[in-house]
Amino acid sequence: QVDLVESGGGLVQAGGSLRLSCAASGRSFGSYGLGWFRQGSGKEREFVAAIGTTWSGGITNYADFVKGRFTVSRDNAKEIMYLEMNSLNPDDTGVYYCAASGQFEGAVKMAWQFNYWGQGTQVTVVS
Repeated sequence: QVDLVESGGGLVQAGGSLRLSCAASGRSFGSYGLGWFRQGSGKEREFVAAIGTTWSGGITNYADFVKGRFTVSRDNAKEIMYLEMNSLNPDDTGVYYCAASGQFEGAVKMAWQFNYWGQGTQVTVVS
């Protein structure tokens, strides 16, 4: 069991940056594959980025629309995952969710592969 709490969302102008955090509480944080998803208004939830466990080599995976702009990382000692977001544009607006997988150690990207979800944090990008 792991509880996840996102923070760091807010309002930012196009071209700006934000850093989201996902704080976890529970056992064996380092053994969970982690991911970020987002959901815009009226849209389906979509994969953004993922990072595997240390034993997987910390492999990362990104959606094509964030490659080169977003960076996912994790600090197992602090039990926090981060999403550094740069060059934001209005299409990045949405609620961002972090997720943890107790079954998959790699950087998986399907929602069904994640057992635990946070409540989300709102990101709004204005032009």
